[in-house]
Amino acid sequence: MSNYLDATEDVYRKAALTPDVGLCCTTTPVWQLPQLSIPKIMLEMNYGCGSTVHPRDLVNNPTILYVGIGGGMEVLQFAYFSRKENGVIGVDIVDEMIEACQNNLVLAEKENDWFKKEFVSVRKGSALALPIEDSSIDVAAQNCLFNIFTKHDLELALKEMYRVLKPHGRLVLSDPVTENPMPESLKNDDRLRALCLSGSLPLAEYLKMITDAGFGTVEVRAKRPYRILDPGHYDTAENIFLESVEVCAIKDPMPADGPCIFTGKTAIYYGNEQYFDDHKGHTLMQNQPLSVCDKTAQAIKNLGRKDIFVSESTYFYDGGGCC
Repeated sequence: MSNYLDATEDVYRKAALTPDVGLCCTTTPVWQLPQLSIPKIMLEMNYGCGSTVHPRDLVNNPTILYVGIGGGMEVLQFAYFSRKENGVIGVDIVDEMIEACQNNLVLAEKENDWFKKEFVSVRKGSALALPIEDSSIDVAAQNCLFNIFTKHDLELALKEMYRVLKPHGRLVLSDPVTENPMPESLKNDDRLRALCLSGSLPLAEYLKMITDAGFGTVEVRAKRPYRILDPGHYDTAENIFLESVEVCAIKDPMPADGPCIFTGKTAIYYGNEQYFDDHKGHTLMQNQPLSVCDKTAQAIKNLGRKDIFVSESTYFYDGGGCC
């Protein structure tokens, strides 16, 4: 096993045995849902950087896979939307974390009348070789796990997620990214990689790895400030600014002209006609905003029209797009 994976198991083994509230710093509030009570120990073991639980993904009683279970908080949240036996499958490589999650689910059953432990199946396994059948999952998720991997292992993990998803299934991810150069000394620091810090990639590179795995549609749902790696505490000459990004990758067929990546761009037609039709499947009604993928946004810009506004990326996208 690689040294950084050994270090990762050691970090999360200790975090399972003694909850480490400061291990990660989530950038989104914990979901508050009717009749959902999250045990305190689950909150203390919330080792993610954002959220992967989005109700609009979780319709029709889906089968959900969550990799890197932590204390079980997101497993419980997912079970809220999939109340069937083995509706949620949690996978983790660390025995102590599996045991902690199962113990926490017993507490959750006592605190929530609607929840039954059999809604969740916890399995030991690696993100690099998931113990899951092909095309059997509606929604897969990971929170601040893939950032740990080297690029080679990240490719394997993304291919595994793609393999287990049903056609049009969704992979929801939350990871740190950075546009600043990461010094090799930090990249090679096994503990910093295990803490989901020094493996951070530039967003464009992160998204390309997702689409290279085969995902035809990608939504960048949120991007928020996360951490600073400064020279006073880390082996770096300059501050490194990390952001937490939430992404949904959909197992759609790959378009002939490349993936549709939504980064929060909007097009508005304000000409004299009732609408504008680019004859490529995109219709802009007069003065009505339309979310467009980056590919479509660039194609519209290339037309050089004076009566169409195309915004810059907001990195906040919540559906309703052109493609």
